[in-house]
Amino acid sequence: MVLVSGGSTADPRTPAALPGLPSPFLGTAVVGSGGLSAAIDAYGNVVELRAPGPAGRALIDNPVERQQAGTVAADTGIVPRVRVGEAWLPLWRADSVAQRYRRDTNVLVVEASFGPTTARVVYAVRNGLLACLTEVSGASGSADRIVLTADGPAARSRLRCDSSGAKGTVRHAERTDRAWLGRARALGPEAPAWASRLYGRSLLAMRALTDRHSGAVAAGERDGWAYVWPRDAGAVGLAFAAAGYQSEARSIARFLLRLDLGAAARFHGDGTPVPGREVQGDASGWVAVAAKAAGLPAPPRSLPWRDRADYQERDPGDFLANALAATAADGPESGEMGRFAAGRRAVLLREAGEPGSGLDSAAAWAVQPFPQPSHFPAVRRTLLRLAADRARFGIVPSQDWDGADPWSAPTAWSAWSLAALGERQAALRLLAALRSSATPAGALPERVDVHTGIPGSTTPLAWSHAFAVLALRELWP
Repeated sequence: MVLVSGGSTADPRTPAALPGLPSPFLGTAVVGSGGLSAAIDAYGNVVELRAPGPAGRALIDNPVERQQAGTVAADTGIVPRVRVGEAWLPLWRADSVAQRYRRDTNVLVVEASFGPTTARVVYAVRNGLLACLTEVSGASGSADRIVLTADGPAARSRLRCDSSGAKGTVRHAERTDRAWLGRARALGPEAPAWASRLYGRSLLAMRALTDRHSGAVAAGERDGWAYVWPRDAGAVGLAFAAAGYQSEARSIARFLLRLDLGAAARFHGDGTPVPGREVQGDASGWVAVAAKAAGLPAPPRSLPWRDRADYQERDPGDFLANALAATAADGPESGEMGRFAAGRRAVLLREAGEPGSGLDSAAAWAVQPFPQPSHFPAVRRTLLRLAADRARFGIVPSQDWDGADPWSAPTAWSAWSLAALGERQAALRLLAALRSSATPAGALPERVDVHTGIPGSTTPLAWSHAFAVLALRELWP
């Protein structure tokens, strides 16, 4: 997609990325705990700010079309600038930039080096305000050598930079995040350190993307993704229940049960439908399993799954993912499932009766969370073949997928079901690829460049972190 303004040569251009990092204004981390939420890019710029929750109203306008077209203005959002000599430079002009979360928290630290000068920016959220602490060291450093410019009054009104108030917010966020994470059901004692780190970061990412009052789960903190998809939210509900957060799982399930699933594919944080995409065939199934995990009754009725779009959101058809999800609401349909099996040693195809549709990673759903035991042998063969073709950073959704960039959610859900089938080594190999796709701060992008592993889309993605939690719990219960 190309965004133009009457062909004018004055259209803005997104600033160039530093080597090994994504372009500015693509979020790579989320700050918050289920209220006001902020997406921060790799250079410390606040590129999304939403209230009252992660699926709420955007206070910063950063259209995804401009991100894709490379026409984001350099003053979009909240941009830290550091005085180096007589110039005020944004962090994408630094020699190097690093981003990390403080241990067991959603408090984010971004550090940039300008020769002998190091600038540090710390972000945290409390009570509807975004706190920012700044510090400069080296070359006569002082805090007044960083300024933050905010694009628009709505963003400025939510920003707190005064020293005492911001420090208190950071301390409060650290304390409450660690207390919340301490409630989690721990992985088994044999779990390695990397598994525990991925588990904790995934739980905290889901915390940041789930409205703590309504239970609305934003798929991601980005224009076009900051909506509630029943499948994404349902998977987050399953993961919270598996990790011992039953109250969070119930809140999500109650939100989903209130939706008019026949109205749209996605919903605003207040439950109203978002126009533009037709109903997809897996919604009822994901709501049903989320309700069951939360100990609540299933939806009173299910939606038809045939001739609907599936999780790949292309043209309608009769797809494996939708057929499997329908079993959660309507019971086993082994006869229907036979239409997706192909070959003497059966594998599961994406589209019923269409060999050219290729193997589908959604075959994993026939093990977890929509079990069809009679098809476990076909699932095993399907997933092992897909996993054998994995790239360094994971797998693509299906063999007919248009593009080579790996996607983190299919990689993680395939690991979950392979672990449940007893294919432990295959599951661990997929999780190793998943870890390779994570940002240095531990966030899982929707997808990454097949060659470099640099995020190319929404980061973090709630769906991907949910399946990471479920896979880790399967491996180390």
